[in-house]
Amino acid sequence: MKIAILSRNPNLYSTRRLVEAGEKLGHEVDVIDTMHCYMDITSNSPSVRYDGKPLPKYDAVIPRIGASVTFYGTAVVRQFEMMGTYSINESVAISRSRDKLRSLQLMSRKGLGLPKTGFAHHPDKIGDLLKNVGGAPVVIKLLEGTQGIGVVLAESNKTAESIIEAFMGLKANILVQEYIKEAGGADIRCLVVGGKVIAAMKRQGAEGEFRSNLHRGGTASLVKLSPEERRTAVEAAKVMGLNMCGVDILRSNDGPLIMEVNSSPGLEGIESATNKDVAAMIINHIEKSAISGNTKTKGRG
Repeated sequence: MKIAILSRNPNLYSTRRLVEAGEKLGHEVDVIDTMHCYMDITSNSPSVRYDGKPLPKYDAVIPRIGASVTFYGTAVVRQFEMMGTYSINESVAISRSRDKLRSLQLMSRKGLGLPKTGFAHHPDKIGDLLKNVGGAPVVIKLLEGTQGIGVVLAESNKTAESIIEAFMGLKANILVQEYIKEAGGADIRCLVVGGKVIAAMKRQGAEGEFRSNLHRGGTASLVKLSPEERRTAVEAAKVMGLNMCGVDILRSNDGPLIMEVNSSPGLEGIESATNKDVAAMIINHIEKSAISGNTKTKGRG
C-alpha cells in the first residue's frame, strides 16, 4: 500500500515509528507536512497539491495533526476523504475530539463516566458554577489547552473565583471540573485502535504536580485495566468516531472517569511502558481497513 503520514516533523518519535513499521511490513510510506499541502477544490476532481505538483493516489492517510493547526489540518484530511483515501481518523471525528466541551457533551449523552463539569460565560455565575461541581478544590481548564498547558488547580473557592475572572477577562473559554483527589495525581492512558484497547499505561505526575502529562515530568508504567475501564475506553472512542485514539481515564471512587480523548496520541511513552510494537498494530489495522471510499462522512462533514 501507499500510506501518507500527515506530520509537520518527520523526526518526531511517533512519526518515525509509523514509517519504520509501515516499511517493515512492505508498504511505501511518505511523510507530508500538513501545512505545506494546498488543495485544488474542483468539482468531481479534487486533489491535494504539494511542492508544486499533485500528490499521488494514497491508499491510506494517518493524520498526526497538532491542536494548533486543527482547522487547516482537518481541511486537508477532508480533501483526502473526498478523493476516496481511507483515513484512520476522519476529519469530523478529529474536529469533534479537539472541542473539549463538545466531547464531554457527547460522552455525557451516552452516559459515560465524567468528572462533574461546569461551563459558563458570565462572571456573576461563578459561585453557582463552583457549587455545582462540588466546590474547591477544582480544576480549571482552557478549552484550547494541550499537554497540561492551561490547566490550573484552585485549592479554595476564593482562588478559583480569581482565576476564572482572570480567564474570562481575557475572553478565554474554560471548563471547571471537580478535583478527583483519590486519583493521586495519576491517570491511565488507554490506546484504542479498531475498537480494542491494544495498550495501556499509568501516568504518574511528578512530586507536587497534579498533572500527569509526560511532558510535565510525569512517569509511565505498565498497568492492568479492569473490564469496566476497558469498556469505558472503547465506548469513548466509539462516541468520538475515532479508529485510533488515546483515552485518558481517572480512577475514582465512582469508577473510571474520562478526562480526555486524544486523536493524535504519542507513541513513545506507551511503547516504552508496555514494550509493545504499537506502531505495527496501527499499520495492521490500516491493512484490514484501507478500502477506497471506506469513510463514514465521505468528506462531507
